[in-house]
Amino acid sequence: MESNERYYRRRAYEERVAAQRALTEPARAWHAKLAGDFAMRAQGSATSSTALSA
Repeated sequence: MESNERYYRRRAYEERVAAQRALTEPARAWHAKLAGDFAMRAQGSATSSTALSA
C-alpha cells in the first residue's frame, strides 16, 4: 500500500505536469494550485509520520 506522503508527492508531480500542459490560463492556475496543495499535504504527512515514529 502506498503511504500518504508518497501519494501526495506523486499527485503534486502529476498536477505540475498538467499545469505545464494546460492550454488556458485558468486551467494552468487550477493545476498549479492543486500541485501546491498536494505538496503541502506531503510535507505535513512527512512531519506527522516522523513525529509518530520518534
